[in-house]
Amino acid sequence: MNKADLVEHIARSADLSRLAAERALDALVTAVKAALKQGQEVTLAGFGTFYVAERKARSGRNPRTGEPVAIAAARVPRFRAGKVFKDAIN
Repeated sequence: MNKADLVEHIARSADLSRLAAERALDALVTAVKAALKQGQEVTLAGFGTFYVAERKARSGRNPRTGEPVAIAAARVPRFRAGKVFKDAIN
């Protein structure tokens, strides 16, 4: 399912116009990005939690040449599925 499919599904399920559903989805994504950028967690009850994890600096290898490459530390977005969500798909 891509963004267009998701927008279409939201529009049908919530009895909204496609444009309103797309704006709502865009607003959700923007709010989650902003909260994560500030270091906050976003918890949606019954769905899961979006959070930021710290990834340490490490060394890797260039697969083409085999040379060692330094990989910088980074903050990465993560998602932890909630119990209700996990149970719904099993």
